[in-house]
Amino acid sequence: MAVQSDSGGKDDVKTQFVTREGTYRLMTLSEYSRPNRVGYTSGSGSTHVRVSLVSLPPGTGGGAPGSDGQGSDDRICFNHGKELYVYVYRGVKKAADLTKPVDKKMYKGTNPTCHDFNTITMTPESVSLVIGFSTGQIQLIDPIKKELSKLYNEERLIDKTRVTCIKWVPGSSNLFISAHASGQLYVYNEELTCGTTSPHYQLFKQGESYSIHTCRTKSTRNPLYRWVIGAEGSCINEFSFSPCGTNLAVVSQDGFLRVFHYDTMELIGRARSYFGGFLCVCWSPDGKYVVVGGEDDLVTVWSFSERRVVARGQGHRSWVSVVAFDPYVVSFADPEHEVEEDKKSESVQCYRLGSVSQDTQLCLWDLTEDVLRPPVRVRASAHLSPNSQGFSPNGVPGTKAPAKCTKTNKIGHKHAELSGVTAAGEPSGAKPPAKGKANNVATLNISVGKAKEESSGSLGANFTQRLAGFSFGERRSEHRRNFSLARPAEKAGAGVALRRADGHDPLRLIGTPSCPRFDECPVLEPLVCKKVAHERLTALLFRAEYLVTACADGCVNTWARPARAHNGDARRRDRERLDLVD
Repeated sequence: MAVQSDSGGKDDVKTQFVTREGTYRLMTLSEYSRPNRVGYTSGSGSTHVRVSLVSLPPGTGGGAPGSDGQGSDDRICFNHGKELYVYVYRGVKKAADLTKPVDKKMYKGTNPTCHDFNTITMTPESVSLVIGFSTGQIQLIDPIKKELSKLYNEERLIDKTRVTCIKWVPGSSNLFISAHASGQLYVYNEELTCGTTSPHYQLFKQGESYSIHTCRTKSTRNPLYRWVIGAEGSCINEFSFSPCGTNLAVVSQDGFLRVFHYDTMELIGRARSYFGGFLCVCWSPDGKYVVVGGEDDLVTVWSFSERRVVARGQGHRSWVSVVAFDPYVVSFADPEHEVEEDKKSESVQCYRLGSVSQDTQLCLWDLTEDVLRPPVRVRASAHLSPNSQGFSPNGVPGTKAPAKCTKTNKIGHKHAELSGVTAAGEPSGAKPPAKGKANNVATLNISVGKAKEESSGSLGANFTQRLAGFSFGERRSEHRRNFSLARPAEKAGAGVALRRADGHDPLRLIGTPSCPRFDECPVLEPLVCKKVAHERLTALLFRAEYLVTACADGCVNTWARPARAHNGDARRRDRERLDLVD
């Protein structure tokens, strides 16, 4: 497949790029930034520049309040440093007017880090915007009416760490969730207040590597729930609800993707990064796939139905900041026949995925049927030692699936059946392990390619050398290629054992469906890989007529789609089969 790529030089920032559907062009007049910005200045970047975009319901008077008579119903919100701006978004047809923001806020002592519009309660004259800050506080405002202003965790009694992600619960008018660098999620009700003392929690539910708590109070107050996910103190970088609103995907600095059923609070699947932490996550429009990106520079595709990693994308040269599906560029199984709306998701043959990275590049990927559903491949060698713990096909230890049948849990999701492979990751024909060994620790064969049999003595001697290319869970101040183990191995003699707070070794997942070796799943190349900014890219959103990118310099750019990609109905999708080109 031919890949359009750039050398990454400082001066070759692209203003257009070509895909199969046509040419995407940067609309220079549709650039949004802080009003006092005067071009690009090196080193002026802000780490947490986020973009929220909302389309208000059309009003009866030819434009909502604050539209400046332009009749636009879109509002865009972005933050840079200690400032937050809300503008009327005019898309690709009219130039941006930076002199008349709908709302502008400047904060002292804290920075806004993330925000989200409430699409359930919005009206042509009002919309709620929830904002998270670097010092842990949360603010709720109405940027149009400017009458609403509430503060949560004002005294930082609930959590003192940075808010990394904040979103409204799908379908709810008053519930939102905030994720913090402490590794905890909090569920808030905007109508309730926070207490004047530190909350006391009681355990509500517990599972593998997570626990859920409620406040122990006489009257209901915020937070309603506290989710503690992953290793202690491991930052939650992002979470995302499935399109149906039923499932919640969470990615953490410990390198795990965890997928929960939100209502039952059950862990139903997980995946492990090749190394480093996962930084971003998104769902496919039909909810069949979860895509994550992170510090391994890869884009990882996880199948919800099969509970396994089905592909990895290799194209970025630094940490992947944002991944997002483009729901307006897909193809269907039978382009000559109309497909009913409720059956579109069943016939999708190709997905378009976008990703942006700290390497300042935008990559577009085509996920096709032959990549997502390749023939089942069985590896000849066992991946785990005889004493290692078994894993079910969904990556959650504890239960083993039957060898020749699919198992349906109480939530109604089916576990994937592994042809010829047991739940522990061993071939079905493997002999049962011998018991009674003195060295009762899990050992891992991590050779890539052909497996080599080695004695237990030599395995302990060169274990650290074999894992020199892996890092588990530690954030580095800058991107490096030399990764090391998160924790040093214990002294040789008793064997090698890596311990985690939750008591389970993450290295055991290597070679399993949750974290296949690099040669065990398809590796994708990007359809397009272009340098589109001077600073690290931090946001990517797809709309019917355009896509939006933002970088750490606080500049929000609009890219117009090819003209023929959106004729007629704004939500019309391309029905031509997009086949890969060699």
